Amino acid sequence: MGKHIVAQRRGKGGLVYRSPSHRHVSEIRFPAPGNYRIIDIVHAPGRNAPLLKLQGKDGSIEYQLAFAGAYVGQEISTDSTGEADLGRTMPLGDIPDGMLVHCIESHPGDGGKLCRTAGTSALVVSHGNSVVLKLSSGKTREFNPQCRATIGIIAGSGARNAPVLKAGKHIHFLRSKAKKPFTVRGVAMNAVNHPHGGGNHQHVGRPSTVSSYAPPGRKVGRLSPRRKR
Repeated sequence: MGKHIVAQRRGKGGLVYRSPSHRHVSEIRFPAPGNYRIIDIVHAPGRNAPLLKLQGKDGSIEYQLAFAGAYVGQEISTDSTGEADLGRTMPLGDIPDGMLVHCIESHPGDGGKLCRTAGTSALVVSHGNSVVLKLSSGKTREFNPQCRATIGIIAGSGARNAPVLKAGKHIHFLRSKAKKPFTVRGVAMNAVNHPHGGGNHQHVGRPSTVSSYAPPGRKVGRLSPRRKR
């Protein structure tokens, strides 16, 4: 009897495959409108980007994804009305063309879903009935003008360039992100563990392309519409 492949186990969840929430600094959401001062830039386990610790005029503490150029003691405003300053969260309809934004809402009020990792941003291309953004992947997408976004580029763009040097450090580095530090090829597994496993030598043993309608335990290899890479 076959076993579930790793992709299936990750999809189900579980303690091994979920990022440990008890280590997270705070839930990331747009701060309440007002004026804040950056009192600290903190490391956030489970993220590539650091966080800004903000203090409001009433002493309230909020957290926001750090943007490139932020420094301790800087005064920022999170009021959606005003100039398009660095770090301000505004509706996309009010952000001028040519601005770089991050933490973008897919639908108004969802709290920001896109461009939330280190060094990423999207370019505001044009305005009309919808706002067109060019995402970090190179794709263009239309958004509701009421969707909010934060102006600037997320800090920590050099996170992927940090030297790891040894395997043990790599394991600890990825633990809070719930990512695997290594990957085993399917053809190197036994037949019970993977559809590509088994045989007298390492080979797939069947067409490596698979239908997009295949069941989860069968959907390994390349999806048929994609070109071979």
